[in-house]
Amino acid sequence: MKQVHNSKNTKQDIINSIKSTIAVFEKSGSKKQLEENKNFFDYWLDKNKYYHSRIKEFYRFVIPKDAAVLHLNCKNGYLLDAVKPSVGIGIDSDKNSLDTAQKRYPDYLFYTTLAQVPRGQTFDYIVLSSITMETEDIQELFLKLAQFCHAQTRILVDSYSYFWEPVLWLTQKLGLRRPTIFKNWLSQRDIKELLYLAGFEVTQSGGYMLLPMHIPGISTFFNTWLAALPGIHRLCLNQWVKARLLPVHQPNKTVSVVIPCRNEKGNIEAAVKRVPTMGKHTEIIFVEGNSKDNTLEEIERVMQAYPDKDIKCFVQDGKGKGDAVRKGFAHASGDMLMILDADLTVQPEELPKFFNALSSGKGDFINGSRLVYGMESEAMRFLNLLANFFFSVLFSWILDYRVKDTLCGTKVLWKKDYEKIVKNRSFFGDFDPFGDFDLLFGAAKQNLKIIDMPVHYKSRTYGTTQIRRFYHGLILLRMSLVGFRKFKLR
Repeated sequence: MKQVHNSKNTKQDIINSIKSTIAVFEKSGSKKQLEENKNFFDYWLDKNKYYHSRIKEFYRFVIPKDAAVLHLNCKNGYLLDAVKPSVGIGIDSDKNSLDTAQKRYPDYLFYTTLAQVPRGQTFDYIVLSSITMETEDIQELFLKLAQFCHAQTRILVDSYSYFWEPVLWLTQKLGLRRPTIFKNWLSQRDIKELLYLAGFEVTQSGGYMLLPMHIPGISTFFNTWLAALPGIHRLCLNQWVKARLLPVHQPNKTVSVVIPCRNEKGNIEAAVKRVPTMGKHTEIIFVEGNSKDNTLEEIERVMQAYPDKDIKCFVQDGKGKGDAVRKGFAHASGDMLMILDADLTVQPEELPKFFNALSSGKGDFINGSRLVYGMESEAMRFLNLLANFFFSVLFSWILDYRVKDTLCGTKVLWKKDYEKIVKNRSFFGDFDPFGDFDLLFGAAKQNLKIIDMPVHYKSRTYGTTQIRRFYHGLILLRMSLVGFRKFKLR
């Protein structure tokens, strides 16, 4: 018994020693003043200003402006206001903090329970800040959230990593962080399983904040550069999970198949004959790129030869496949947008697989992958194959999504989601002549669930490839740097 007593004293002596050392650097005044202030969230917000500024940066990146946002465990509303929602509702059990929030941010509504949220109100984003660590029944909480969701709602669960439990315990004992009682220490896997049991599926997960205090130069290195390295996010203090409602099948939708074409005269009629009818209605949109082999004339002939097909044709104003895709999508009337390369190296007969994957809700953005099945010997040159593997690994890391083939021309998404990408295009800039990275960047930024669809890659039967390997490779590297800077160095 005596040894245990001495051990406890030793532990307490160490804590008191550290506490006394830290007190020298405290700017908050006397111990009495600290005791008076420590129950107010504003005090802790100011005391840990760097930490909370990093949190705001994270949420501003994830949640676009003018979204409808419900924030559970909102405290004084600072994070809700940081994302500038069009509709903002905060929930918290601390009435003092809510009174402060309502006075400070009168444009938003604040309640003490979910039951007070207006019936029928849905949100684009529902944010749960550390609430899974304090809630008695997490599954029951997740079940209650379903009534506030529509098909595109994203649930964002933010909690602390259990690796940091000893550090958080010590800093709380030393008066360096707000006193909090954590009932649960859940892994990301625990949270994913609880979400699934409540009718949600996880679309993405990750972590941020390796060093939650400000040390000039060092904090930037840890939180911007080191945290961006593969695997390091598992060591971060904050662990996040994005989820959505389990999808509902939507087969009765219309489809627009956009076919950019330049010097592809010999493939036009085959494309029309081989594109299947999907959904309620399928339209085929050719975007002709000022060809030298009479491709435009061939499109006009085919339109007359197949009056039963809904075929449209537009002539490209600018240059590059990306410009052609954007023009085709701008004139598309379908609910679902598809891209089919005019060289037909990805077979039109495989498009129904993309239609079924999107309409069944298995993904929000279906990306073709030529690197799963074996391909014909002349379909892709060896250096091109190496480049595709390289960029797939690079982009999977940058986007925090597994993307096996970034450069496959066949991509499918909902028109309403594409319109969100267009609205946010200025975030990355209009720099992609191919269109592939523009769509992948945009889909990831809009929190769309990206799914790879394996396709069979065939050799050309007409014309020659328009890829300039080294020149286009440099452009792809430049775009990769843009993606790295926007997604990782924020």
